[in-house]
Amino acid sequence: MNEKATVDGTVQNVIFRNEENGYTVLRLTTTDGESITVVGCIPGAVPGEGMSVTGAWETHPQHGEQIRAEEVERHLPEDPAEIYSFLSSGVCKGLGPTTARRMVETFGTETLSVLEQEPERLTVLRGVTPQKARELSAAFRQAMGLRRLVAFLSRYELPPVLAMRLRERYGDSALSVLRENPWLLSMDENGVPFELTDRIALGMGFPPDCAERVRAALIFMLNWQERNGHVFLPDRKLIDATSRLLNAPRDLPERELDTLLQQGVLVREPIGNEQACYLRRMWEAEASAQIRLEALLSAAPDKSEQAEEVLQEIETSLGVTYAEHQREAVRLAARVGVLILTGGPGTGKTTTVRGIVSLFRRMGLDMELSAPTGRAAQRLGEVTGLEAQTVHRLLGMTRNEETGQIVFTKSEQDPLKTDAVIIDEMSMVDLPLFSALLRALRPGTRLVLVGDADQLPSVGPGNVFSDLIRSGRIQTVFLREIFRQAERSAIIRNAHAVNTGRPPCLRNDQEDFFFLRRPDPQRAADTIIELCQTRLPENLSIPPDQIQVLTPTRKGLCGTLELNRRLQEALNPKSPDRRELRWGDTLFREGDRVMQTRNNYDVVWTKPDKSMGAGIFNGDVGKILEIDPSGQAMLIDFDGRAAPFSPEMLNELELAYAVTVHKAQGSEYRAVVLATAAAPRSLMVRGVLYTAITRARELMILVGDPYAVGEMARNDWQQRRYSGLKWRLSHGTTP
Repeated sequence: MNEKATVDGTVQNVIFRNEENGYTVLRLTTTDGESITVVGCIPGAVPGEGMSVTGAWETHPQHGEQIRAEEVERHLPEDPAEIYSFLSSGVCKGLGPTTARRMVETFGTETLSVLEQEPERLTVLRGVTPQKARELSAAFRQAMGLRRLVAFLSRYELPPVLAMRLRERYGDSALSVLRENPWLLSMDENGVPFELTDRIALGMGFPPDCAERVRAALIFMLNWQERNGHVFLPDRKLIDATSRLLNAPRDLPERELDTLLQQGVLVREPIGNEQACYLRRMWEAEASAQIRLEALLSAAPDKSEQAEEVLQEIETSLGVTYAEHQREAVRLAARVGVLILTGGPGTGKTTTVRGIVSLFRRMGLDMELSAPTGRAAQRLGEVTGLEAQTVHRLLGMTRNEETGQIVFTKSEQDPLKTDAVIIDEMSMVDLPLFSALLRALRPGTRLVLVGDADQLPSVGPGNVFSDLIRSGRIQTVFLREIFRQAERSAIIRNAHAVNTGRPPCLRNDQEDFFFLRRPDPQRAADTIIELCQTRLPENLSIPPDQIQVLTPTRKGLCGTLELNRRLQEALNPKSPDRRELRWGDTLFREGDRVMQTRNNYDVVWTKPDKSMGAGIFNGDVGKILEIDPSGQAMLIDFDGRAAPFSPEMLNELELAYAVTVHKAQGSEYRAVVLATAAAPRSLMVRGVLYTAITRARELMILVGDPYAVGEMARNDWQQRRYSGLKWRLSHGTTP
């Protein structure tokens, strides 16, 4: 049942509590004397405190009826017995049951007020010195700070889990910091929409033209555009956009932009014909990337003469003959500090990379192989016979205990001890990650960047791979010849056709590429479900877990939201032996395919060999292995990494039977089914169609409107990304 209700009562006992995210299971004794179970984010809950809980009733398969808290109003206890229960629960560090009893016996209903505001009065108690009294009062105020922060946020219907993030960032003074500048809630790491934060602040009495509001809007706009891939914004666009956001004249953001520039929060620098405005961290990432690339490019090249000999050995052992461009790539890898290798499917990138790896081995070079995603790294390892790992793992990602910020242990101070690094699927690498990689390389380290420049750009900010190629500063080998064996694949032929602006062949006489004409979106969706549930498993022996449905959009009958709901129902239906957990509008079920939607560096995972690590990243796909019988956690397998997820982390997950083409970058699937129903024109573009087709290894099926397919192939529109890396490299500008 999902009926909403509000219940009032007193916390009887806390059954479970996650200190990191505040997720809590407790028993509440209502004003009617009934004992009920409450689950949700209620940080710092302790026995004895009063609560008013609003949420939805639900029935847990094993624990029965419970209420999932959506809003919680908390009250300090007033009855002496409840005050004693509250204080003896451990809410105040250093305060045990004996001292708590003496306090209540001495001060009665005034106990909490004395503890917080008049600690000197506590010295009348036996064993409580003035210093001890101050320590107890400080510990109590710290505990109350989190409660009051939660209360402040709940007043504006903001989730309690946000309080945990704010306390981690701003410490015990988080509430006072927010009262001074509520717009901090809209900083990127906090994620509250600016419109809501603005409404809160104006409601608190801040004037519309105050400096805090305008500066917050400028920073918010740059953070927001970063999500759209931009590294900077031209100052004129930043000022215009901020003026519209605030419904204010341009002179307000113009004035405060100058202030932020003087404070060093933002950086402005001429890039081309624009006055580029950066968040400082993005400017540092781009400027650092240029400087370090220049250093790698200027390193003395190795004039090794082994390339030709190694090429002949590889050709003999593999029974192949390298094309001239492939031979050129291997030769260049022996001579230059930085090399780019790019080409579409079937052009021999894999064979060329194997040649470069063999060359480096013969030269006695230690090397590291890496890729942006776990699956891409696994493929790279399989084709080269060497261990490959994600870029994040290569760089030793960790969290700074003091600041809470994500950092990499490998940097200028502790660089990678290797002679060469090869990065695959380079089109997926954004600017901050690329900059971090360069900072971790010793002078003279060889760098080989491999990828398909015609795929969609990275989800994160920047257009790194394209910028590097177009700068003209880095030796680049373009593999354009499709090998005869690869040309037999209609997947590869059609991918290259689309890349040149021609629609794919939609005749159904091809062995691995098919089109099912379904102009009506409802019929298209029905056909997609049928393909995954029965036709492909029964007719081609392709199990559903090796079929990936792709679509350009999240919305509509052929969007990910609706397709995932229907595919879950068809492929993993409700069953007594599969536990479920509902979070918001999404129902998760054991056996479901799920995708992580944001980088979470804190998730700890374990491999079958008992090795451990941390970090599950945006786009990682896993399978729900188990939902805890208590409903408090689930275990998800991400390509052999078993990671526990508490319910408060479920807002980072979504079903992944169907995913957008953007989210499928860097992955490869045995069979791909692409929905080609009409969608916004900005999504129906050549890059989306090309990227979708190149995700299929054995079978590609398009379902939908043939007109939409042709339009996608012809529409070469690309959103311009404001990025200065190409300009810096091609013009030699230094900060």
